[in-house]
Amino acid sequence: PVIDSSNVSPRNWLDLAAIIRDNYARYDGFVVLHGTDTMSYTASALSFMLENLAKPVVFTGSQIPIGVLRTDGRENLITAIEIAGARCDGRPVVPEVSLYFQNRLFRANRTTKRSAEELSAFWSYNYPPLAEVGVNITYHPAQILPPAGDPTEPLRIAERLSGDVMVLKLYPGIDERILHSVLTIEGIRGVVIETFGSGNAPTSAWFLDTVAGAIERGVVVLNVTQCRGGAVSMELYETGLRLQNAGVLCGHDMTTEAAVTKLMWALGQTEDPAQVRDIFDSN
Repeated sequence: PVIDSSNVSPRNWLDLAAIIRDNYARYDGFVVLHGTDTMSYTASALSFMLENLAKPVVFTGSQIPIGVLRTDGRENLITAIEIAGARCDGRPVVPEVSLYFQNRLFRANRTTKRSAEELSAFWSYNYPPLAEVGVNITYHPAQILPPAGDPTEPLRIAERLSGDVMVLKLYPGIDERILHSVLTIEGIRGVVIETFGSGNAPTSAWFLDTVAGAIERGVVVLNVTQCRGGAVSMELYETGLRLQNAGVLCGHDMTTEAAVTKLMWALGQTEDPAQVRDIFDSN
C-alpha cells in the first residue's frame, strides 16, 4: 500500500530488500520510487542491506506531485529508468545503490535532503556525483563502485535490523539530566551523537563520564558532525580526543542518515558490541 514517506520504518526496508532479492534474476536494474522526506534514510539502509549487489538500484521521487502539470517527477523517473538499464560492454554502468534527483546521480548513502523548496532537493556534500545529466548522461567511472558481487551469484539481504537506536544533537547548554536520560533509556543499544564542527563536544566531567558509562554498559556511541560538509577528526582537538578516549566511534564524513541506518544494520547482525564496532569500521 502507498504510504507517506514520513511513515516509513525499518519493516518497509526489509520488505523492499526482499522484493528486490526475489526479483533479482529477472531484471537488469531496479528503480525505487520514494517520498523525499525519508528517501536518504531508505536508500542508505538498502546500500548496507543488499549484499553481493551487482546491479543498479536507483532511488528517485519528486518535489512536485506527479499529478501536477509541471511536476519534476516525470524527468526524474525517466532518467532513473535509463540509468538503471545503462550498460557498457554488457555490464551495468552503475552497479550500486544510488539516488537520482534534478540532473545528478549520487551514491545513496552519501545523500541528505537539503531543501524542502528547491527542485534540487538532495545533495552529497562529501562525495562527488556519480553522473550528471544534461542533453547527455555523463557518468564518472572513477567515482562509481565496481560490482560488489558476481552477477551470476544470488543477491543476499540482511534480514534483521535493530530499532534500538537514537540520535542526539548537541547544543550549548545541554543539561546533564537530559544526557543521562537519553543514554540510560532501557534497551538502547546505539546512539549517534551529532557533535560540533570536526567532532567536538563539552569536556565537562559529567558529560564524559555519562558517555563513558553508556559505552561500558554496551551502548555503541558514534560521533558524526552537525555540519553538512566536512568530517569528524576526533584527534584534532582535545574536545574530540576525550570522546575518542572514552570509546566513542568516529563517524568520519558519514551523513546522519547513513550513520543511523548502518548502526541499525550492524546491531541487527550481532548482540556483541565489540563485533558491532568491528562491523561498523569495515567498508
